[in-house]
Amino acid sequence: MLIRSMRRTRRMLQLTGAGSALLMALGACSSSAGSSGTAGKPEEPASARLSGTVTVFAAASLTESFTALGKEFEKQHPGTRVSLDFAGSDTLAANITSGAPADVFAAASPRTMAMVTGKKDTIGTPVTFVRNQLEIATVPGNPHGVSSLKDLTRSGLKVVLCDKTVPCGAAAQKALDASGLKLTPVSYEQDVKGALTKVELKEADAAVVYRTDVKAAGDGVEGVEFAESSKAINDYPIALLKNAQNTRAAKAFITLVRSAEGRKILNQSGFLTP
Repeated sequence: MLIRSMRRTRRMLQLTGAGSALLMALGACSSSAGSSGTAGKPEEPASARLSGTVTVFAAASLTESFTALGKEFEKQHPGTRVSLDFAGSDTLAANITSGAPADVFAAASPRTMAMVTGKKDTIGTPVTFVRNQLEIATVPGNPHGVSSLKDLTRSGLKVVLCDKTVPCGAAAQKALDASGLKLTPVSYEQDVKGALTKVELKEADAAVVYRTDVKAAGDGVEGVEFAESSKAINDYPIALLKNAQNTRAAKAFITLVRSAEGRKILNQSGFLTP
């Protein structure tokens, strides 16, 4: 009886040990599955994650929208940094063709983009991602009663234009030519922000800039729409540059710019969908 009882006890202990081992194995499997990703979704392999700096050369009129897009990109891709260089498109194009290091170029006109593609400094064909329209910026309250492009030709009115070599200046000249108007500004500025600043500082009574810049200035200026602006709408192309140092991240940034999320940010800044 004693021997039989000892055998029965030994068998129960063996079964208990086997059960404990099974539970431990199941727990380990569960833990391993849980660590592979949230809700069963595996984490992105470290080798596939974007990193490093993306250098973007962008037209001055893209300052506010691309600053927002840069922050969004960094948020979506931890470990990346977007370095933004804003200036007149022709200046940026000249810098690129002279060898300035950059990954992405966003220009304010096809003509300035052609300066880069003509030197075969881009990869693939540039794509238009937004359009922009001109508007007159006056000092707050519009004390001179400017209501049309023709009003800018009045004697004694201090008007500023962008230089004819940059997209906003070329567009303004196109609108003036379409109206048969001649205008002699008090100064030509190298980019649209320079022209806008003259009005904000009350060094000029009015300037022909983009509607996006008027919107960005807030209460600093007052915007006046004019009919001829519809004849001088600028297409904005974007392209990956041949000498890009961070090609994967540069392509991802262009994808964000062209995405629904990117278009929303650009539209909020006043840009038109192409």
